[in-house]
Amino acid sequence: MEKNVKVSMLCQIYGKLLTEKQYSFLDDYYNNDYSLSEIAENYGITRQAARDNIVKGENKLFEYEEKLGIMKKTLNQEQQIVKILSELTKIQNKFSDEQIASILENVKKELNCLNCLV
Repeated sequence: MEKNVKVSMLCQIYGKLLTEKQYSFLDDYYNNDYSLSEIAENYGITRQAARDNIVKGENKLFEYEEKLGIMKKTLNQEQQIVKILSELTKIQNKFSDEQIASILENVKKELNCLNCLV
């Protein structure tokens, strides 16, 4: 997974655990696509100070993920849900019994709802 996407996802999961400043810098850099120069100008600091704050925030996010593993668990759950939905579709297409089709459709709906929550 690309670093930008990974940091952005980690920021959504663990952002509230960062300092307000770290979160703002990471949000501006990764989600709002600000350059280091723009961030430095907005906060009245040097480009290097902006970069240092971003790196510290990134390191915290990666540390949280290493300890808690929420993003990894979420991605694994999403993959499992997609696989289950695919298997249910195969069964539904193979069998014509209306009851089986109805039950499978209900299970698929429930899994889709879970997928939306993840």
